[in-house]
Amino acid sequence: MANDTEFQEQIRQLGRLVAEFDQLPEGPARIAGKQLVQLLMDLHGTGLERMMEIIFESGDAGRGIIDKLGQDSRAASLLLLYSLHPDDLVTRVEQAVERMRSRLRKLSCAVASVHAHEGVVQVRLAIAGHGCGSSTGDLRAIVEEGVYELAPDITSLEILGLEEPTPTGFVSLGSLMGQHLAAVTPSGHILEGEAAD
Repeated sequence: MANDTEFQEQIRQLGRLVAEFDQLPEGPARIAGKQLVQLLMDLHGTGLERMMEIIFESGDAGRGIIDKLGQDSRAASLLLLYSLHPDDLVTRVEQAVERMRSRLRKLSCAVASVHAHEGVVQVRLAIAGHGCGSSTGDLRAIVEEGVYELAPDITSLEILGLEEPTPTGFVSLGSLMGQHLAAVTPSGHILEGEAAD
């Protein structure tokens, strides 16, 4: 039996194979292949849906089993594939955010807000002044990994608040020019307290 890592790799491999299959030229073999895959998906989906109905009809114990299936990474992935996961997208995104909070906190970052609507998810981060050397790439990876693990069915993920802050002590050229111009009178005289070159 595959462990979680192997199972996730199998799912990725399946995705790669489907993408390669889609690149095949049109023809009878491709059409037959697509029909075979669709028939298998329909057959498995119908069977899984009926299994979920039977479990649900078992009362509180059945609902507990369904919740447990939704929390198991392998079972949840399969349920998502067939749109049978017990938790909706918003709930799963919220669970993902809760899971990643402690990792982000260690990098002086917090989730300021989450918005999910029709498959589009926006996560706004709030980064403290000194992020312990964490890069925006590290923070982006944590959020993407966390959200896609529990909600791989989202259509897009936007991470806001990752703009790099201006390094401490850096003064932009525009600021310098503004200060220089402010230090010179309209007649070209240097104001008192400013040193001439």
